[in-house]
Amino acid sequence: MLGRLPGSSNQALVVLVHHVELTEPFHAVYKATAAERPLFDFPPGTLARREVAAFLVSEAMGWQLVPPTAHRDGPFGEGMVQQWIHPDPEADVVAMVLGADERLRRMAVFDAIVNNTDRKGGHLLPVPGGHVFGVDHGVTFSTVPKLRTVLWGWMNERLDTEEIAGVERVLTALDGNLGAELRTLLARPEVTATRRRAAALLKRGRFPRPGRNWPAVPWPAF
Repeated sequence: MLGRLPGSSNQALVVLVHHVELTEPFHAVYKATAAERPLFDFPPGTLARREVAAFLVSEAMGWQLVPPTAHRDGPFGEGMVQQWIHPDPEADVVAMVLGADERLRRMAVFDAIVNNTDRKGGHLLPVPGGHVFGVDHGVTFSTVPKLRTVLWGWMNERLDTEEIAGVERVLTALDGNLGAELRTLLARPEVTATRRRAAALLKRGRFPRPGRNWPAVPWPAF
């Protein structure tokens, strides 16, 4: 364990991970379940597993939007471990969001499927080469519609061919291994709700619009 991320609401720690199949260790973020701050709208002790579930959905989409994330036992008990991402220091996330950068479209589709209730600009990590990762997915997969995000630049626009294909891949995977894996991490109604969101997104074929019963943008936004 190397240190703590200041300002983290759930005591995120920076750790050095040694893997038997790798010659060099790598940095990662470790969030212990025991350190999770209770929330009124999510069951206690479930945020780390939601982070892992978000990674699995990202992998099923085929877009690698979430850094490799696993559920592991650590110095403070079980929790999630996620590979540390070194963002491009030249990237301007504020400009990307306000300018509706096309690289963020897939993240918006992903957020709609996992029902992300806290997509802040600071959770977007562009890396050299142009790829964008998303982190901090502990408040996802609620059965209640709670999409809250800074990525509304394409609301009600039609999904393109590859975005539709990504949603289709999730639906197919939910009927197989992905569904089985999610049921070990989430409550069964949450897995069912995920499938319904993906199916509704595919049927409508358009980016979602803000709901009326939940704040559309997180605070702070960045």
